[in-house]
Amino acid sequence: MTEPTLDNPHPFRVRNFRYYWVSRLAMTLAQYAMLLIIGWQTYNIARDGGMSIAEASGQLALIGLLQFLPLFVLTPFSGLAADRFDRRSLALLTVFAQLLCAATLGWATWTGAIGLPVLYAIAIVLGIARGFAGPALSALAPNLVPKPILPTAIALSSIAWQVGMIGGPALGGYLYAIGPALPYGVAGGLFVVSLIALSLIGKVPQPAARTDQRPIGAIIDGLRYVLRNKMVLGAITLDLFAVFLAGATALFPVYARDILMVGETGLSQLAMAPAIGAAITAAWFSFRPIKSNVGPKMLWAVGIFGIATIIFGLSTSMPLSLAMLFILGAADMFSVYIRQSLILLHTPDDKRGRVSSVSLLTISASNEGGDFFSGSLAFLIGPVAAVVAGGVGAVLTVLLWSGLFPVLRTTKSFDPPEDLLEGEQTEHPQEA
Repeated sequence: MTEPTLDNPHPFRVRNFRYYWVSRLAMTLAQYAMLLIIGWQTYNIARDGGMSIAEASGQLALIGLLQFLPLFVLTPFSGLAADRFDRRSLALLTVFAQLLCAATLGWATWTGAIGLPVLYAIAIVLGIARGFAGPALSALAPNLVPKPILPTAIALSSIAWQVGMIGGPALGGYLYAIGPALPYGVAGGLFVVSLIALSLIGKVPQPAARTDQRPIGAIIDGLRYVLRNKMVLGAITLDLFAVFLAGATALFPVYARDILMVGETGLSQLAMAPAIGAAITAAWFSFRPIKSNVGPKMLWAVGIFGIATIIFGLSTSMPLSLAMLFILGAADMFSVYIRQSLILLHTPDDKRGRVSSVSLLTISASNEGGDFFSGSLAFLIGPVAAVVAGGVGAVLTVLLWSGLFPVLRTTKSFDPPEDLLEGEQTEHPQEA
């Protein structure tokens, strides 16, 4: 890793990156406040309507599925859009769509019109918006800072994400206790802040779009690159299967209401614990970035993630549950930091939108798809058994992937191949 110099400043000295960071922080705060309350309202409406714990868990599974399906269908096209159109403008549109979702949920909750059909419909719209937001924002970040400090910028961007994951659930849970519509009102304000910050970002370099390639061919070209690059493919799919199987977060409403019995404030604490662990880890990396044995360390981190999930699933103690979720979040951030750095640094700029879309599709599959899997498994075998089985599956995934993708065990640094370096553009804005 290169230390900041006059030629390679700290990312926060780059004006455009500062605005990007504020925008991502505000958007993530709003997103996670909304997502927590959507899950909480869904579970409570189902339980108050006479459904059993298993049946209400199935409703959480459906919410996850409704968010995942639009992402699954649209993400390859949204990745192409991020490579063909202005990434900042695309991100602005997606934040505005999420602002409309917050306003709709706030109005429905305030007037008492909130119900499962409304929550299902908003879940679909959020899935569409996030499907286009992810590739645009991920592909935008590498064009805001010089390449030598990109891993540091990734760590700082992850801090914004993780701080949002901490503050979002805190806002959602505690504001809901004051007034059920209040979290959506605050989320709407945060989306406005995100829109303003994105609007202040200046002109950003955009890779020249190929005019000799049809859209479907361009999408296939991006997928082909992922399949041929064993480093990128192994890193992406490791996260896909590990987090898909160990999706404990989807069942937080079940644990808060019916297992740990800690209510809305306890729900907020459960959601905050992994994000706090992740934020501390990301902050550490922004000052002390990893420099060696990055592949093996990523595998170990995912293994620890699985073990912490198993212990959380078995716990009936709130302090032990919070401790395991803290470790789970720290381990997840450890692997996320390495994986995102490897993927971005091992991908040409003209393919970053499409490769980011593939990466984000797997993240969605592991998160929202994992929510559906965990909720469905909880419906079949119970929430505790579902969480424990998922943690075991994550550990087994690490063992299997270390054999299927030896490059993950042998990668020592973030340095990309020489042929990729030769083809990359080197000019980046470095304004103070």
